[in-house]
Amino acid sequence: MFIQVGRPAPDFSVDAVFDEKVSRVSLKDYKGKWVVLFFYPLDFTFVCPTEILEMSHKMPEFEKLNAVVLGGSTDSTFTHSAWMKELGKLNYPLFSDMNREMSRNYGVLIEEKGHSLRGSFIIDPEGLLRYHLVHDLSVGRSADETLRVLSSLQTGELCPANWKPGEKTLGK
Repeated sequence: MFIQVGRPAPDFSVDAVFDEKVSRVSLKDYKGKWVVLFFYPLDFTFVCPTEILEMSHKMPEFEKLNAVVLGGSTDSTFTHSAWMKELGKLNYPLFSDMNREMSRNYGVLIEEKGHSLRGSFIIDPEGLLRYHLVHDLSVGRSADETLRVLSSLQTGELCPANWKPGEKTLGK
C-alpha cells in the first residue's frame, strides 16, 4: 500500500497495552484529535527504550496540543507488558502489530526481518496524514522535533526551517 501526505491515513484496529490493561484501539477512536503514531523495531533493543521513554516524558506537551500518542511494534501485548515492567509506566498505549498489517499499510515493514523501521506519522483531526518520516534503525527519533512539527502544522501557516512555537510564521 502506498501512503502519501495529504491523503487519508490508513485505518487500523489493533490491541494495545496501557495501564497494565489490553484493549483494542483504532484510528477512528481518535477522530477530532491529532494522532502521533510511531513504529519502532522491537522491544528489548538498545535504541527503542530511549525514544519510547522520551515520548512518554513529553506527553503533557502533546496533550496541550490536543494530540494523542500511540507507539508500537510487531511484538505481542505480552512482550509489551513484560517490557513495561522494566521500563516503568508509560503515558500512552503501546500497540501490537503481530500480523504486521499496520506496519505494512504504513510502509515501514521490513518484510524479510518481520519488524518495522522507525516511522513517525502525524495524522490531523480529520484523519489526513500530515507528516511521515521513516529512518534507519540505528537512530532514535526526537520527541522535541515531533512536537515542533505538530505545532507548526497546527498554525495552518507557512513555517520556515527551524521555526519554533511563538516565533513568527511566514503566513498571513
